[in-house]
Amino acid sequence: MREIHKIIGRIFFLGMAGYSFLFVPVYAEESVWNKTDDSILNPLAITVYKNPTCGCCSDWVKHLKQYQFQVKTIDLANMSSIKRELGVPQHLQSCHTAVVNGYVIEGHVPAMDIRQLVEQKSPHLGLAVPHMPIGSPGMEMGEDKEPFKVIAFDKNGDTETVKEYNEESF
Repeated sequence: MREIHKIIGRIFFLGMAGYSFLFVPVYAEESVWNKTDDSILNPLAITVYKNPTCGCCSDWVKHLKQYQFQVKTIDLANMSSIKRELGVPQHLQSCHTAVVNGYVIEGHVPAMDIRQLVEQKSPHLGLAVPHMPIGSPGMEMGEDKEPFKVIAFDKNGDTETVKEYNEESF
């Protein structure tokens, strides 16, 4: 049914006063990260520290809300102090930092990976997706996608890759 609507909506001619007008509606693509039945998820409180002018941070917050996170945002002009205070290793740093159930989340970590960290009561300090990869939650840019890793880290700065995303897993 959706395909029929796309076909009908893509090209629609309207004859008016001897002229034909071509209307080609633009469709916003659904995020590849919106694949869950959020009615089965328990709400989970998270505090997100972000720069007030960062659009991708706001998009990541929207992603979290779609997965039943209750988000409190704190805008900071200087993010480096909170990252240092929370123990985020410098080589894993990205644009925003969050805290959920005592865990630190750095960058565009998918919501389900955060939920898994909390539910499994991981011994790690947190998770990171460094360097703002295109295609990660909040960094969607149409069909463009870069492979990325979700990296767990501990208070000593030791790291471990816990999940890898590539074009097949998006």
